[in-house]
Amino acid sequence: MPKGSNVPVPTTALRVELGWRPGPGVPDADASALLLAGGKVRSDGDFVFYNQPAHSSGAVRHEGKRTAGGQVTDTLTADLARVEGTVERIVLAASSDGGSFGQVPGLYIEVTEAATGQVVARFDNPGATVETAFVLGEFYRRQGSWKFRAVGQGYSSGLEGLATDFGITVDEPQHTAPPAATARTTPPAAPPPPAGPPVALPRTAPPPPAAPPAAPPSPPVRLSKVTLTKAAPSVSLAKQGGTSGNMRVNLNWQTRKQTQSWGGRWGARQSDIDLDLCALYELTDGRKGVVQALGNAFGSLQHPPYIHLDGDDRTGAVASGENLTVNLDRTRDFRRILVFVTIYEGASSFADLHATVTLQPQHGAPIDFSLDECTVPSTVCALALITNTGGDLVVQREARYLVPDRGVSPQRTVDRAYGWGMNWTPGRK
Repeated sequence: MPKGSNVPVPTTALRVELGWRPGPGVPDADASALLLAGGKVRSDGDFVFYNQPAHSSGAVRHEGKRTAGGQVTDTLTADLARVEGTVERIVLAASSDGGSFGQVPGLYIEVTEAATGQVVARFDNPGATVETAFVLGEFYRRQGSWKFRAVGQGYSSGLEGLATDFGITVDEPQHTAPPAATARTTPPAAPPPPAGPPVALPRTAPPPPAAPPAAPPSPPVRLSKVTLTKAAPSVSLAKQGGTSGNMRVNLNWQTRKQTQSWGGRWGARQSDIDLDLCALYELTDGRKGVVQALGNAFGSLQHPPYIHLDGDDRTGAVASGENLTVNLDRTRDFRRILVFVTIYEGASSFADLHATVTLQPQHGAPIDFSLDECTVPSTVCALALITNTGGDLVVQREARYLVPDRGVSPQRTVDRAYGWGMNWTPGRK
């Protein structure tokens, strides 16, 4: 689509994909959406992005990033049938992290039907140079139907400038200059006039009761996030505000096609790789254990180990991936937690696997990292080690592929590597 053009879109569930080609010196990018009424958001809740991934109506969600085939994508979903009647437009935006969009090759936004994958709109290369945020497109109502418009409006002030332009209150430090010094002095105040004789005042009715206090305003939106790398592999949860509530640990991966033979004929089919997200834990009272789908050891949030595996995603095809939840209100009970992933079936190693790990505290900045390329026959990968250091949980990026010895389970392998010292028996799920 050329810039400024529009096309009708079905009033249904749509997938909005922001994509680009990664490489050395290429900044990261993030997709976001703003639901507008009268050109502005109605509240900060109308901003959907990595720190606020779902709108209260369920109409728009931020699903997250994937890397595959030399391409990085960040995805939103929009169910236009669920959009509230007062919402006139849904702005689809992108922001860069670590550089400008002039350094991001192959930038595009593509809208497809979620059910069929059919492309309904695509806008390539908005002509970026120094911009650090872009409105790439928008859904808008017209005569009872929805349309998509290719916009291509850039901002040099990043996600913060874009968000505030549409009425979002941002929780970022503001740097203000001190008041300039001046040679002019304020003249002294004139003396009060002499007091006159007392004046009798008429009686008045008692003042009306004070109005009830207004509801406190909602907290401003936080735009900060943390990406762990080999050069900067650890972060304190307390310093990011993650000291209470729950923390979701998400693993997303990319399924791939494999070539297989049927009756002497070769062809491609989708091979579902069943990965299991797991956690070894050690509590301050000495108890140790594992949370995993194998053996239905799903854990609990309200009782030891205060870690819960939300489910078992056996395909990796769904956007949510696999999730562990950690109860940060019980930080004092944790000594250490090792989050790891095993291959249950569908592959003999992590080679060609494109996976991203995201830790999302309820009240803090998200922490994410990608797995390195696997070059060994590994079936278990240690993802992150979370340790209690002086009452603060510190997250350490591991991204460590391990190769089990013959006849040794992945769980026993990761136990040995990190000195957990548990006894293991065979199990099934």
